[in-house]
Amino acid sequence: MGRLSGKTAVVTGASSGMGREIVTLFAKEGANVVAVARRKERLEALAADLAGEEGRVLPFPGDISSREINEAMIDFAVEHFGKLDILVNNAGIMDDMAGVGEFKDDKLEKVFSVNVYGPFYASRKAVTTFKAQGGGGCLIHIASEGAKKTVAGAVYCASKAAIVSLSMNTAYMYKGDGIRSNCIIAGGFATEIASAMGMPDMEAYGKLQPNLATAPAPGQPIEIARACLYLASDEAAYVSGAELAVDGGWISA
Repeated sequence: MGRLSGKTAVVTGASSGMGREIVTLFAKEGANVVAVARRKERLEALAADLAGEEGRVLPFPGDISSREINEAMIDFAVEHFGKLDILVNNAGIMDDMAGVGEFKDDKLEKVFSVNVYGPFYASRKAVTTFKAQGGGGCLIHIASEGAKKTVAGAVYCASKAAIVSLSMNTAYMYKGDGIRSNCIIAGGFATEIASAMGMPDMEAYGKLQPNLATAPAPGQPIEIARACLYLASDEAAYVSGAELAVDGGWISA
């Protein structure tokens, strides 16, 4: 029996990087997982790879910037597994490093749609589902060092600061319902997020170098998955409203 045996989780951004590792570890620890991302073929391959684990993985292709997808993925989890216990808001994209004087409107809309609107829609649906089930439940939000220091552009940093605030507010507002909400302050990790960024604003990127130079070597996505496992497990039953830095000490630099 794994640490998450009998639990049902929804994980966004599940097709690569941290999301893939979270799904993998959760399934190995007994959770039934709805794996959400845009790339259907990657989700199907992941589910096939994990077919022999204690927990079952079901792919759910979709763009989490959509309110309808966020609501549907949780309904899908309840329909197929009977309940929802855990939501991991992991999906995220980077901006182009621009400051507030240079950001582009389309970049603001795209980054906030994925990094902010998606987690808000998903969290609202999860909380209402938890309450309808009689209370109890766990939300985990993957924030970033960018919420705490200027290591990216204004748009990305603001989006991740919003997620920290969302997590804290949720922990307070629903503590009477037994709903826990925590966020992980992720440092630099070896994932696809930077390669998907496109060409950065080079002038802004140059300004960021003193802060970026303080970063330790990139971490491996499994480190985020292990932190999520702890926060999702009964071992963290008394942990809510926490900001857990998983960054190799970068936050102290």
